[in-house]
Amino acid sequence: MLKLRERMRNWRFYDSPRTDADAPSRRPRVGTYTPVLASDGGDLAAALQTIREIGDAEGLSRAIEDAFPGSTVSVENKNGLFELEMSQHGLLRPLKAAELSDGTLRYLLLVAALLSPRPPALMILNEPEASLHPDLLAPLARLIEQAAKQSQIVVVTHAPALVAELASAPAARLIRLEKQFGETIVEVDARPNWVWPSR
Repeated sequence: MLKLRERMRNWRFYDSPRTDADAPSRRPRVGTYTPVLASDGGDLAAALQTIREIGDAEGLSRAIEDAFPGSTVSVENKNGLFELEMSQHGLLRPLKAAELSDGTLRYLLLVAALLSPRPPALMILNEPEASLHPDLLAPLARLIEQAAKQSQIVVVTHAPALVAELASAPAARLIRLEKQFGETIVEVDARPNWVWPSR
């Protein structure tokens, strides 16, 4: 039981981290070593800086460039408080996290979760497409596909474009659920082969 508990404690669930004006990820926070993004995303700047220092810094730069060509993300350290900044082509100054659109901030939260230097055995992303511009779905799918080489990733989505992008990945498995007369039905050919032990 202890082994099972420890294994399950390693699993990560990201269910719509906040991106509203008062979201924790929009405020400066004390910077600490952060190999795992918190579920509220409040340590986003520290998580991105940790990726840059001990994780896949090149992968982080690629993920930003793939979604926002010509843009860079940096972390400003003011007396131990970390604050995210994003420089974009055509803007005269970097934007602080408080100024980013909800979709841009959500994408950066997903980048921090998926590029964790300490990947989990299982990660579940619930409706990661929420607030994202449609042009960000393909870069997100590529990022998920890359992260799936280190972790099992389950994506729950209602976005056909994201489903199409993810379904093209060789290791992806698509399971469609439909609501019929108030009952959720799993497509017959997509049902996992459950083997229940006898008592």
